[in-house]
Amino acid sequence: MIDCAQFYQYLLTKNIQFFCGVPDSLLKDFCAYITDHTPEHQHIINANEGNSIAIATGYYLATQNLPLVYMQNSGLGNAINPLTSLTDKEVYGIPMLLMIGWRGHPDTPDEPQHIKMGRINPALLKTLEIPYAVLPDTWNELDAVVSSLLQNAYTDSTPVALLIKTDTFSSYKLQKKIPQVNNGLNRETALSILVDYIDRQKMDNVVYIATTGKLSRELYEYRDAKNQSHEQDFLTVGSMGHASQIALGIAIAQPDKTVICLDGDGALLMHAGSLSTIGMLKPKNLIHIVFNNWSHDSVGGQPTAASQSNIALIAHATGYRKTLQITDKALLVNNLDRIINEKGPLLLEILVESGSRSNLGRPKTQPNENKTSFMKTLASKNK
Repeated sequence: MIDCAQFYQYLLTKNIQFFCGVPDSLLKDFCAYITDHTPEHQHIINANEGNSIAIATGYYLATQNLPLVYMQNSGLGNAINPLTSLTDKEVYGIPMLLMIGWRGHPDTPDEPQHIKMGRINPALLKTLEIPYAVLPDTWNELDAVVSSLLQNAYTDSTPVALLIKTDTFSSYKLQKKIPQVNNGLNRETALSILVDYIDRQKMDNVVYIATTGKLSRELYEYRDAKNQSHEQDFLTVGSMGHASQIALGIAIAQPDKTVICLDGDGALLMHAGSLSTIGMLKPKNLIHIVFNNWSHDSVGGQPTAASQSNIALIAHATGYRKTLQITDKALLVNNLDRIINEKGPLLLEILVESGSRSNLGRPKTQPNENKTSFMKTLASKNK
């Protein structure tokens, strides 16, 4: 394993002093070390990976120093446009070091949403003509590999990439105090209150679209605990930030449904422009619930920008008919009648504490099975 402190100091000797990106579970230890030891304006946690490529470009233009951009390989898709139309050596030629968590590595069991990207990751970098190497997990090989890549970046004015496999970095726990919600309400409790309320209303034709990460896992386990079917729930295991647009597509196609999107702050901010599309189309049957814990909870708890934002007010400004921010459990319980039964689009922002149960499981069904049962639900209730 590579010690986080040693690798950080090594990068400084290479004059890499600026870090930005979107957190990843394979990089969480190193990202935590960066957070603790980098000046505030030298480490930026961005809303999405494309933004990270852009801000790194600006940093290079202003300083002529190489920036480091970190991401999960699933986020490489968000970065492809600026990597091909901005930083590519045939356009502006902006050198930078990409650090990419290699989820779904062919030799490492992983979740279904990571398998395809894991398999094609090297081929995709080759197609993008981005020089890359796997970061060795021993110091004997590391310097030669990294030095060669960095030389390539400067010589050819191109991004280069390090692929990071599971357990490359040693454990490191974040020490820095970051903004946290402290209201005694966790996401799983808030979710159960919300779904219990909707069940008691006996609303017809209700379907749920849950965002990627722990929220989908908690909804799955809630159904199991209640001995309920999963057929009305679509669990968006990948495609971070797109759950609300899946919900919008269903709401438009089947206006007789009540479509409930269960979202998170990091996911929403990643593609915040989706709010304006919902606000413009104004589907009356769409309820957008955002569980806001100010963090990327599923990949290490790194902070999002949501602590500086009022998501309910943003949604109101984009055209949602009704929005409300809930700051504690009592407000949640007492205000469900006020918003759930009104015409949409509605947005309910619920502030919740970060973290989850240590024994939180994962769905026992495959994504294709979830899709098939969910589509049967839509079809049967649409007759």
